Amino acid sequence: MFQTSENSPASDSAKEQRAPYSIDYKIKLLSQLLSRRFNEYLESFKLTPFHWIVLCCLWEEDGLPTSSIGEKLKQVGGTLTGVIDRMEERGLVRRERNLQDRRVWRIWLTDAGRELETILPPIIEDIRQEAMEGFSDSDRQLFSELLNRAVANLS
Repeated sequence: MFQTSENSPASDSAKEQRAPYSIDYKIKLLSQLLSRRFNEYLESFKLTPFHWIVLCCLWEEDGLPTSSIGEKLKQVGGTLTGVIDRMEERGLVRRERNLQDRRVWRIWLTDAGRELETILPPIIEDIRQEAMEGFSDSDRQLFSELLNRAVANLS
């Protein structure tokens, strides 16, 4: 069996592969910390992080087919359907059948869903700013690009 001394480069490398030193652990921890903070604010509006993500998609392009929202979010239909059901019950969105293809349902924001666009993004941006405190603009850009690459590599 191969053994390394405590100070050898091989043991340092092995240590970096394990929690709490590994990159995957740190990404998971960051995700949990951001989620916890997001949830504190979203709960006051009776929203979940998934509601937030769906709202963001619709603020970008209202009237998307359910399938397009699922593709953007890399989500399975059953889960998304339940989320949209709850958002519709809360009066945040409405569903309409596509007139050209009756199998397709389009999701539209209601006035209440649109109103949240003026309220929530500034709150979420404050949380992001807190997380990125001390990062230069170029550091933030690089961090975003690296995360995008890692996501693409695993998608």
